[in-house]
Amino acid sequence: MRIIICSVLSLFLAACSSSSMTSSWGKESGKIKVLSTTAMIDDLVSQVGGDYVDHITLISGELDPHSYELVKGDDEKIAEAHLLVSNGLGLEHGASLRYWLEKHPFALSVGDEIQRSFPELILRVDGELDPHVWMDISLWSNAIEPIVQALSKLDPEHASFYRENGAETFKKMQHTHAKIVNLFKGIPAERRFLVTSHDAFNYFTRSYLAEDGEEDWSLRFAAPEGLAPDGQLSSSDIQRIIDHLCEYKIGVVFSESNVSKDSLRKIISACLEKGHPVRISSEVLYGDAMGGQGSHADTYLDMIEHNASVILRDWGYVNE
Repeated sequence: MRIIICSVLSLFLAACSSSSMTSSWGKESGKIKVLSTTAMIDDLVSQVGGDYVDHITLISGELDPHSYELVKGDDEKIAEAHLLVSNGLGLEHGASLRYWLEKHPFALSVGDEIQRSFPELILRVDGELDPHVWMDISLWSNAIEPIVQALSKLDPEHASFYRENGAETFKKMQHTHAKIVNLFKGIPAERRFLVTSHDAFNYFTRSYLAEDGEEDWSLRFAAPEGLAPDGQLSSSDIQRIIDHLCEYKIGVVFSESNVSKDSLRKIISACLEKGHPVRISSEVLYGDAMGGQGSHADTYLDMIEHNASVILRDWGYVNE
């Protein structure tokens, strides 16, 4: 297989990696080595690249991608990568990671590419870009084409393979998107209000919970913590959610797999004092991280379908 890597990458690798990695990632395989910042991106890379790529995730498990800083061994992974794929839109704002995302000669930010193509679809919360574009399957499917193009540039011999896989993946994603849209359309509009741990579900709400053409769809979603769940929570943040729960008669809130439940527990306690009973769902949602193996959320589409199913069940609607 012929992989085109320009000489600048060779210089970059020599400067950044003085020792070979002990894992299979550091071994020559003749395949394109793709390092993705998040599992949601890695899943797309896997679908498009198939057996012609070696792919791994930088920020794995329940780690927070918003504030992630590089740890020992990460610089070697970055140096070995033929292609470094990030979400962008301000998601990976840890200083050490951001430095390499800007420095790597073959870096792709799929969120920024989506914004360039569809700027009107990118949300802002309190003036900040909302990076959680993967929470809308239809919008996230637009990340496929930049990945196809990047892989085809590095490996033109298999460009048709990447295009075909990309087209098939796009078709599958659009099918699942339509399925979830129809599931939530069967729920009365007055029931479609969501409260989670942090502001990861704006795109999900706009796409799946809002009425067609609804201008004030953002009222359907609230969270005590902001876009990045690493700031200080104020009493006004908690009061805002309490008022929201009481106003819209919401009886269940949803925790997220990689965010502390402490703020939700405080909110529930305060609601009970006001005579408005609220509970935390027994099942977590996945916002910034996919689930591990066996979680029914260990692929991107399974993750979104899991979220939809958990919400529907807790609202009293069984999704078989």
